[in-house]
Amino acid sequence: MRSYIRNLGRYTVAAILMALIFSAPPSAWGGQAASDADPAAGWFAADSAGAPAVAPVSSPAAYAEDAQSDALYKSGTQALDDHQWQMAVDKFGQLADRHADHADEALYWKAYAQQKLGDRAAARATLDILRREYRQSRWLRDAAALRIQMQQDSGESVPVQDQPDEDLKLLALNGLMNSDPEKAIPILQKFLESSQPEKLRDRALFVLSQSNSPQARDVLGQIARGNSSPELQKKALDDLALFGGKDSRQTLAEVYSSTGNVDVRRQILHDFMLSGDRDRLLTAAKGETNPELRIDAIHQLGLLGANDQLWQLYQQESSVDVKKEILHALFLSGNSQRLLEVVRTERNPELQREAIHSLGLLGGDKTGDTLVSIYSSNMDPETKKAVLDALFIQGNAHALVGIARKETNPAMKKEIVSKLALMNSKEATDYMMEILSK
Repeated sequence: MRSYIRNLGRYTVAAILMALIFSAPPSAWGGQAASDADPAAGWFAADSAGAPAVAPVSSPAAYAEDAQSDALYKSGTQALDDHQWQMAVDKFGQLADRHADHADEALYWKAYAQQKLGDRAAARATLDILRREYRQSRWLRDAAALRIQMQQDSGESVPVQDQPDEDLKLLALNGLMNSDPEKAIPILQKFLESSQPEKLRDRALFVLSQSNSPQARDVLGQIARGNSSPELQKKALDDLALFGGKDSRQTLAEVYSSTGNVDVRRQILHDFMLSGDRDRLLTAAKGETNPELRIDAIHQLGLLGANDQLWQLYQQESSVDVKKEILHALFLSGNSQRLLEVVRTERNPELQREAIHSLGLLGGDKTGDTLVSIYSSNMDPETKKAVLDALFIQGNAHALVGIARKETNPAMKKEIVSKLALMNSKEATDYMMEILSK
């Protein structure tokens, strides 16, 4: 069989593929509403339920009918894209009046465009037709969401408990939070304390986190303190960092000081970084008794670009291992200036080599000349090798060739040439050819 397929030839295979493609049903409409940015995103999603393996041959009249429906659809979706709402109402209305496949979808988009025109009464009437004539439509849920949105836009109260599923309840709660937070927050709290699926509770927590009311902040703080599931606590901590202000950062600090859970404390250090709280990170980097958490606080300062705080730590710290972590954090913040200062002034060779390594990772535009100078002035072989490694990591063949030309120590010169041999550089290749020609 394989040899047979190989002998078919590419044009024959292409012809077979084209035949298979064009044997698919001409109109595979389906899907559900996505967003205002792409309101017709679900239209072309394949509706595979019960689809025949090979489409029946359409009569000319049926083919013409499909072509007309396609044209109405394209005109309607183009009108939606162009925000020409009245034209969209007309085109989708004509498509719905044909009572062809997916007329329910056309009714939804007609109501959507009517709502955009501000004609809520007409939109409700269209949605009523959709619900009455297409009781099994997959678009009924989107229609219910659109109806809730219209009610909220007009200032109407939407009874949360009357909604048929949890997603619609959350949509109603979101509107209630905007109009009457005092009523919405207790309902949201009860929802969060229920046995609803984690995904729905996550969404409820997000709705709660968008409120600036003290009551909402208090409920969010309770969850952040661990009065719920670990997953919800993690998300509440993140929400306090991302959406909260001074009071939320204070809540994070209180949870950090009161919990003995290392994972929660590590999460809060990350949240201090997200909220830009340099002072609390510096406090943890100075006083945290757990070595792992202290190092994590130092790294978070690096990710935050807290260069002044890191330099303060470096000058005050006595532990070589902790100083190495601070140098790594300076690398994370991209602070080549302080790293160069360490290379020039640090008396501890181990720390000097650590700074050299970090400079190599940062790149050679600003540091190459300084590294060459360190190589020339330093007599420690290990420090010299660290400089060579850094220049190699930078891909700085020019500097390595320059050092090699001046190097009189055979072992060090061999070290340089071995690195140049691995570099894809014309200057490195020319230098090696020069060596071979001697």
